[in-house]
Amino acid sequence: MNYRNPQYREPTQPVGRVAELFAGVGGFRVGLARAGWKTAFSNQWEPSTKAQHASDVYVARFGPDGHSNEDIATVSRIGPSFDLLVGGFPCQDYSVAKSAKSATGLQGKKGVLWWEILRLVQLHKPRFVFLENVDRLLKSPTNQRGRDFAVMLNTLGTAGYIVEWRVINAADYGFPQRRIRVFIVATKKNRSLKKMSPEEWIFNSGVLARSLPVKKDHGEISEIHMDDNVESLSKSFGTGLKLSPFRNAGVFFDGKAFTAKVAAKSRRKRYTLGDALVDSAQVPKEYWVDHSRLAEWKFLKGAKSIERTNKQSGFTYKYSEGSMAFPDSLEKPSRTILTAEGGSTPSRFKHIIKVKNRYRRLLPIELERLSGFPENWTTPPGVESISDSRRAFFIGNALVVGLIELVGRELARRMDISAS
Repeated sequence: MNYRNPQYREPTQPVGRVAELFAGVGGFRVGLARAGWKTAFSNQWEPSTKAQHASDVYVARFGPDGHSNEDIATVSRIGPSFDLLVGGFPCQDYSVAKSAKSATGLQGKKGVLWWEILRLVQLHKPRFVFLENVDRLLKSPTNQRGRDFAVMLNTLGTAGYIVEWRVINAADYGFPQRRIRVFIVATKKNRSLKKMSPEEWIFNSGVLARSLPVKKDHGEISEIHMDDNVESLSKSFGTGLKLSPFRNAGVFFDGKAFTAKVAAKSRRKRYTLGDALVDSAQVPKEYWVDHSRLAEWKFLKGAKSIERTNKQSGFTYKYSEGSMAFPDSLEKPSRTILTAEGGSTPSRFKHIIKVKNRYRRLLPIELERLSGFPENWTTPPGVESISDSRRAFFIGNALVVGLIELVGRELARRMDISAS
C-alpha cells in the first residue's frame, strides 16, 4: 500500500482561525489543520433525524469546544472571532444524483441554506470564505441556466468580496479519486488587496490559481454582466439558455463575472485506487462477492435498455443506461465515492474490484484513504452504532481532504503577507 494519510494534529502556532459550517465528519478541519489553521467554531446538524452520527464522530475526534449541533438557521452569530469561513454546503438540490427536473436549486429545501451562509458572512465579514459544492451548481436550474450561481456571486460581491471559482477533479492533482467539485473562494476587499486583471486572477495569482495551477484549455475569457438587483437577477438570469454561461473557472468583481475554460497543470505524483487497498488477508469474509451473485453485479454494471411502465399513467417507455467498468480498474483513480457506497446489496454505483480471481467491495478504511482522511477516522473510540454503511455514507458526503490542504496553504500564505 503506497497511499497513507497523516494522522490529525492541532496546529500549535495557527496562522488564523476558522468557522466551519456543515462540518460533516471534519474534512475541512483536517485539511486546514495540515495547512496551519485552527478551527474555533463548527456546526453540524442533520435535519429530520434524531441520531446525529456525523456530529458524534466530529466531537469524538475534535472535542466539544466550539461545536454546535443545531439547525444553522438558529445560530444567531458565531462566538469566537475568525478569519476564514468554510463549508461544503448541502448539495442535494444541485446534485447530478437527482434528475434535472427535480433539482430545484436555491428554492429547494437544502438550497435555501445558502442564505444562512450569506447571513453569517454579512454579519462577521471574515477575510476569506471557502465553499465547496457539486459542479452542477454552475448550471442550476434547468429553466434558467446559471441563475443560482449568479445570485451567489452577486450577493457575495455586494457583501464586499472578490469571488473566484474553479471546477476541480481531485485526480488531476494526484489524488486517488476522480471527484469533481466546484470550489468557491471569496476574498474580502481592502486597500492592501492588489488589483489584478481577470486573466491574472484566473491563471496566475488568484488563490485557486496558485494552489491548484491551471493552463488555458481553449477559447478566450468571456465577460458576463449581471443586474445589481438580486431580485431582478433571480427572475431574469439564464432565461432561455440551453447552456450555462459559467465555464469551469472564473472570477467576479465590480458587478461582472469573467470566465474561462481551463485545464489542470499539475506535476504531483498520481495515485490510484490500487494504492489505497489493504492486504487481502485483512478483508472480512462479507466483503468478498459470492460467486452466485456475480451475474447480478455484472448486469447492473452493464449497458441495458429496459421497458418500463408508469404506474399512474400507464405510459410505457424505454429506460436506457450505458455500461460501467467492471471491475473497477486498480490502475486508475477510483470513481467518485457516493453516499450509497456501503452495504452488500448489488448496485450499479458501488465499487467492485478484482483481486487475483476474486471480487470484493471496498472497505471503509479504503474509502477513507481515497478521500484523504486518517485511517479509521469514521469509527472513533467511544462512539457506538456506527455501521460500515454509515461510515461509507460519511465519506460519500465528504470531500477530498488533500485539496483543502492545498488551498489552505495558499490562504495561510496570504495571512502571513498581511501580518508582515
